[in-house]
Amino acid sequence: MSWNGNDNKDPWGRNDTPPEIDEVIKKVRQRIESIFGGGSSGDSSGGGGFSLKSLPAILGILVLLWVGAGIYQVEQAERSVVLRLGKFQEIKGPGLRWNPPIIDAWEIVDVVRVRPHRHDALMLTKDENIVDVTVSIQYQIADPQKYVLDIRDADASLVQATESALRHVVGGSIMDDALTTGRELIAQEVKTRLQRYLNKYNTGLEVVIVNIEDSSPPNQVQEAFDDVIKAREDEVRARNEAETYANGLVPEARGQAQRMLQDAEAYKEQVISEAEGDATRFNLLLAEYQKAPDVTRNRLYLDSIQGVMSNSTKVMIDVEGGNNILYLPLDKIAESAQGLDNLNIPVNTAGNSSIRDLTNQVIEEIRRRNRQEERR
Repeated sequence: MSWNGNDNKDPWGRNDTPPEIDEVIKKVRQRIESIFGGGSSGDSSGGGGFSLKSLPAILGILVLLWVGAGIYQVEQAERSVVLRLGKFQEIKGPGLRWNPPIIDAWEIVDVVRVRPHRHDALMLTKDENIVDVTVSIQYQIADPQKYVLDIRDADASLVQATESALRHVVGGSIMDDALTTGRELIAQEVKTRLQRYLNKYNTGLEVVIVNIEDSSPPNQVQEAFDDVIKAREDEVRARNEAETYANGLVPEARGQAQRMLQDAEAYKEQVISEAEGDATRFNLLLAEYQKAPDVTRNRLYLDSIQGVMSNSTKVMIDVEGGNNILYLPLDKIAESAQGLDNLNIPVNTAGNSSIRDLTNQVIEEIRRRNRQEERR
């Protein structure tokens, strides 16, 4: 009996008897059956929930969603790096692709697009001068696997490698090369060294173009450097003018020398021909003289007189009723010859004396041969 006279009731009038174990188990079973569509026909208190008959449809929908989540498109310029359970599996090319979600992970990278990078820094040259160098780099992804897996941030590695390669190359060059004529060579060396660094880091990047956009001294020494450049340009201009003058003078001198050589060769041929002709005429004259000495001697004399008279000034005096007189003004002839000598004009006297000398030579030759015949 309870303290208030009410059996199995609390002070507020509620039933204080604990439920039976069997009843609790029954209620739990009913609740489970109601969730999964079970339960007896007489017990409809469970209501709501879904039945076991709808479970295959739900599972089918989940499978379709899982399959659809693994479908993706790879463009023509892209490659897909596939990882299975965190390990590299394969690289897939362009097209519609599928990989099982959760099991596989993939990352799509563009291997055709050329990416730009611009770097600007102050560099110390070999001759201990400071130059401000601006370099532009164009690169692309050559190996998607290395780009995705072998390095954490390939683009950041490119920036650091560019700084290192540029400082190494510029540090081995003098200031004039870095600012003027050696920029193309520096760009080529930077490209070679940068590619070597990227290959060593396994970045999967390929350098396409390296271009030195600008290289200039610091602003503090810009005016002095401009003066040096102007002086160098003046030197080049003066050298070019001197070379132009030399190129115009040397061919002219060579032409004059060639003409002198040709004149000398022609004079040589002329002298040889005249000498051979004189020798031939002498031999012919000697033969004629041997046949008729008196006639030949008179002919030579007449030829000599003709030569003298034709090349000399003559005065013909016509005397009435008498013979004409031919007068040779020897004094005038001597004065004319002296005047030519004073003017340094050579006088050709060979025509006047060549016949006489030839006659004397013929006579001497005949006398020599006559003496030889008398001795025999």
